Amino acid sequence: MALIPVILAGGTGSRLWPVSRRQRPKQFLRLFGERSLFQETLLRAQQVTGELPIILGSEAHRFLIAEQCRELDIGWRHIVLEPAVRSTAPAIALAALLAEEASANSESHELLVLSSDHVIEDGAAFANAVAAASAAAQSGALVTFGLQPTAPETGYGYIRAATGQASAGASALPVDAFVEKPDAQTAARYLAEGGYFWNSGMFAFGARSYLEALDHHAVGVHACAVAAIEHAEQDMDFCRPGPAFLESPAISVDYAVMEHARNVMVVPATFGWRDVGSWDSVRQALPRDSRGNAYQGDVVSLETENCLVRAEHRLITTVGVENLVIVETSDAVLVADEGRVQEVKALVEAMEADSRPEIEVHRRVFRPWGSYESLESAERFQVKRITVRPQASISLQKHHHRAEHWIVVRGSAEVTRDGETFLVTENESTYIPVGATHRLHNPGKVPLELIEVQVGSYLGEDDIVRFEDLYGRS
Repeated sequence: MALIPVILAGGTGSRLWPVSRRQRPKQFLRLFGERSLFQETLLRAQQVTGELPIILGSEAHRFLIAEQCRELDIGWRHIVLEPAVRSTAPAIALAALLAEEASANSESHELLVLSSDHVIEDGAAFANAVAAASAAAQSGALVTFGLQPTAPETGYGYIRAATGQASAGASALPVDAFVEKPDAQTAARYLAEGGYFWNSGMFAFGARSYLEALDHHAVGVHACAVAAIEHAEQDMDFCRPGPAFLESPAISVDYAVMEHARNVMVVPATFGWRDVGSWDSVRQALPRDSRGNAYQGDVVSLETENCLVRAEHRLITTVGVENLVIVETSDAVLVADEGRVQEVKALVEAMEADSRPEIEVHRRVFRPWGSYESLESAERFQVKRITVRPQASISLQKHHHRAEHWIVVRGSAEVTRDGETFLVTENESTYIPVGATHRLHNPGKVPLELIEVQVGSYLGEDDIVRFEDLYGRS
């Protein structure tokens, strides 16, 4: 029986603004090293099973998902693009149905459901926990992973094991109850009593077992998922579920199935788990100095305590402050009391009401062919740095309201302009008049870098008429 990783890669991570933006949310960011949280999840799954993953994400992140997989040379069974956010139960149902389609000899595959925004420190302990969960799932159980609490945490839901006091590393235990996020006093009692575990949001179960439980406890979710897969379309590397998915109730797997099914078990584990949901969790996951500070980037501090300071583009200095989160990006700075970082989500909502672009994109915007970064913008002109990956091309397009000047600073550009194709190399430039049909291609083996100067009455990204596109964009 194959153990198929199911990686949940949706979500916007608004509590980690200004680093996390809707077009490039936290799971695709390199918060702690050279790889993103999503990539670390891919590698973690690869270490416990040789099966290719089923990845669930959104339309906006489809090329980002594929590119980060390719960076690790990791393939996939399916990249499923959810047409709308419907929480975890419907998403996992899509994966289970796709896994069942691939089952041979009527044997149901097992699913290992992982969130793409978790930090797990001990890979060996994680592998042991997965083995225990897989063994229980093969007997028909729906298994969740429970982390041994190390503090009276109020930000997590809890799982109460039916046996009461239970030790980490034990085999799967029957679940007595799922408990909502407690207040501080209740969380302290859970810690003292024992037998309670943090609900990690990771699961292992047979695809068929999950679908049967879903059909019994959340029939609407099951029916919509079945119809969505029946009418799914394959678009390049991506699976697009049918419109019935939009009719599905939005409900988590805990509420839909795990809290109601009888055959639910928990594997107690200690593998250094952390759900990176807010800036205080980032600080806890980073090395800290003797005064409790975590620094990233160019930071100089005096008389500073219990702060997280992250500098991405310039020097940040602090004097005589404590319990602050300070995060700097190229176009925004966040300063927050560490005790109120959960309210960053409300801050993002307030900016959304003001139609602030900073909640959507960074100055550097990623595209399937590479990226562009806005360097300067004013009335009637804009300057960008454009990077095109080797052998990649922008779409064949034109603009109604702007002309473009391209200056190549690295590599060679193959330019198509109104049917003529020619090469532009380093220290050379070319001009694209308003209304000219054009394409930019990198024929080389190194990234193509150029400076683009736009001039015109309107410079918005929606002033693009595409005629041909390698990536299926309209």
